[in-house]
Amino acid sequence: MKLMFGRAISLQLRLFVAVLLSIVLIVGDRYTQGGTTIRTSLNTLVSPLLYLANLPYEVFSLGAKSLHTRDQLLTENEALKKKQLLQSEQLQQYQFLNKENQKLRALLGSSAKQSNRKIIAQVLSVHSNPYSHQVVINRGTIDGISEGQAVIDEMGVVGQLTKVGSTTSRVLLMTDTTHATPVRILRNDVRTVVEGIGKINLVKLSHVPHSLDVRIGDVLVTSGLGGTFPEGYPVAVVTEINRDEGRPFAQVYAEPIAQLDRIRLLVILWRNQQETISNE
Repeated sequence: MKLMFGRAISLQLRLFVAVLLSIVLIVGDRYTQGGTTIRTSLNTLVSPLLYLANLPYEVFSLGAKSLHTRDQLLTENEALKKKQLLQSEQLQQYQFLNKENQKLRALLGSSAKQSNRKIIAQVLSVHSNPYSHQVVINRGTIDGISEGQAVIDEMGVVGQLTKVGSTTSRVLLMTDTTHATPVRILRNDVRTVVEGIGKINLVKLSHVPHSLDVRIGDVLVTSGLGGTFPEGYPVAVVTEINRDEGRPFAQVYAEPIAQLDRIRLLVILWRNQQETISNE
């Protein structure tokens, strides 16, 4: 048996047969109804080859799309990181402002019995040595303040104004050796006086009889006597009691409630009599 396109058939004959079949198929497809069926059958047979031929392009396109998506995700991730960093900074600023707001609120409402008139001041510098505990604030006579006015922070009594200038003033801290604060024991209303001894974290109760009812942990608040400090502001907490009978008075020490070693914002209070004069 010999094949149609075997070696025995010449190249010219094979070319003639191929051209003839092509003409027959073209004519049959144009003028006969069966052409559509033949074309459909041929398309069906060739379709797998087309899909196979298109496979490398599809693989390349899918890989390119995957790389683009990955790059896009990396870009978005980097942008989100930057946004998160900015929001973190804003959150820290918010927390700082929130803390400042709470501190100011505490400053303006730190006592149950408070004067209607008050002003907030900022510490500009600190002058502290064994003989003098003072700070300089950014308020003066142009703000209506005067010497002797009480000064507090968000925790309690700080001291009182001294050497008031036009734009700045000095605050004599309650721990200064020349400062004395009339107080009462919150637990039993016993009155006494707290004096500075030149230590920023320690004050002394002056002339305490051995029989005085005072205990470690007692809270001392302003008594309102003397006309400088309004009544009810926290002053100190008793930390040490030495009842040596060989001494005329008991040695009682207390720790200031105000954070005198880190004060930055202060409140200046007006005395009630000053309020009355100003209202008149």
